[in-house]
Amino acid sequence: MPEKLWGVIVSDVVASSRTQDLRSVLGAKLRLVTSAHLGEKRIRLPYAVTAGDEFQTVANDLTQIPGLIFDLRRRMRPLQLRIGIGIGRISGPLRAPVNQLGGQAFEFARTAIGETKEGRLHSGKVTRFRSGNGEFDLVANLIYNLHDALVGHLSEKRWRTVDAYLAKGRVDLAARSLRINASTASRNLSRSHLWQTLEMMDSMKKIIGPHFQKMHDSVKRERIA
Repeated sequence: MPEKLWGVIVSDVVASSRTQDLRSVLGAKLRLVTSAHLGEKRIRLPYAVTAGDEFQTVANDLTQIPGLIFDLRRRMRPLQLRIGIGIGRISGPLRAPVNQLGGQAFEFARTAIGETKEGRLHSGKVTRFRSGNGEFDLVANLIYNLHDALVGHLSEKRWRTVDAYLAKGRVDLAARSLRINASTASRNLSRSHLWQTLEMMDSMKKIIGPHFQKMHDSVKRERIA
């Protein structure tokens, strides 16, 4: 019987030396993100800092990965992130702290985060996948290269409109909460390419499913020690 596959997400902060008191800023934001993502059952273990500007977690399910990537970028701002995703096996019991775990998924994630540092930031290559499936990696990395180049530098005004829309679920309610008119809110959302982002995330879930989900679901759910 094949072993269960997990998604490991490793992130680091771009130009971390320019952020004053980075450890305090990063720690505060990670506490909020951990609380949200554990509560929403998006991650299996709390985020853990593995180096001065790097942190990682394990996705609760492979199809959570597209949403986690987007939500990390949204919630961690103004910090900009490089994100490497590794899909594979994890050695030993799956328990906190995540920075003491190892295995194939972590090795793939380390390779992926390393590849994000090979190009210039404006090239759009700030999200990278690595797995044992080369066809999937090729497709996923192409999609994210294009997406990151398109939406990699949203203004804070547009991010606030995205936040409001995701919280309220309607453009008019988002506009009201921001005290702007609905046409301005709609324009901000269009220029943030939110609709394309949501469609891309849904498509990525459908791509991940056929490539990995059968193997992922073919073993019994591992109990967290």
